[in-house]
Amino acid sequence: MIKAVIIDDEPAAVNTLQLMLERYVPEISQVKTSNDPAKSIQLIKTFRPQLVFLDIQTPLMNGFELLNKLADIQLNIIFTTANHKYAIEALRFSTLDYLQKPIEAEELRQAVDRFMTRTVVAPSQHTLYKNLLHNIAAQDKRDFRLALPTSEGTYFFDPEEIIRLEGEINYTWFHFRNRKPLLISKTLKEYKEILKDHGFLRIHKSHLVNKLHVVNYTQNGTLTLSDRSQVDISRRRKEIILEALKLK
Repeated sequence: MIKAVIIDDEPAAVNTLQLMLERYVPEISQVKTSNDPAKSIQLIKTFRPQLVFLDIQTPLMNGFELLNKLADIQLNIIFTTANHKYAIEALRFSTLDYLQKPIEAEELRQAVDRFMTRTVVAPSQHTLYKNLLHNIAAQDKRDFRLALPTSEGTYFFDPEEIIRLEGEINYTWFHFRNRKPLLISKTLKEYKEILKDHGFLRIHKSHLVNKLHVVNYTQNGTLTLSDRSQVDISRRRKEIILEALKLK
C-alpha cells in the first residue's frame, strides 16, 4: 500500500484532495497533510511517503523552493496548480506530472496510475526535478530545456537544437542538429502542444519542424531543413505555414 503527503496552504484544497484519494485511489492507504511548506520538510523526512502532492503556489515558500530543499531525498511528486501558465509549461518541458485545479477524478486516477508504473523512484526523476528548477529560474521560456526520457536515460535539449519531429503512431522521432535521432514514447500531438510557443510548426499530420532550421522552400510545397532533410507541407496547411515562415 502507498503512503502519501498532501502539501497545500489552502485547507479546503487539502480536504478535497484527501476525500478524492479516499474515494478514487484505494491503493493509497495512509495520507498525511500539511498547510505549512516549512513544516512539511520534517513531515516528509519522518513519514517517508512514496508519493507527494505538492502545490506550486504556496506563500512564504513555494513548491519549487520546497523541492530545492528536498534535493537529497528521492521523491515521486505530482504537482498541483490553479492556473500558472509559466509553471505548467516548465513542468511539461520537464516531463513531470501535474494536476490543474479544480482537480478532476479521472485525471487524478490517471496521474496515480502513471506513478504506480514506477515501482521505485527512477534515477532520472531527480534530474527531471533539477531540470524543472532550471526552467522555473529561466528569465525567458526560450531558455527552457526539454527533457526526453528514453530507455537509455533522460536527455535534455534546448529547443533550438531540435530540427524536426516525426510522428510514428504512439511514438515520436526527434532529429537534432549534432546527434543521432531519438525515439520517444509520446505522440506528436503531445509535443505539438509543448512546443507550439517555441517556433515549431506542424506542417503535416506526421511532422513538426523548427522554423530556425528551415533553409529552403520549393513551389511544390517542400521544405529543406538544415540537416538537408526534406519534408512536404500538407496542402491544407500550406497557406498557414507560408504565412508563419514569412514566405508570402
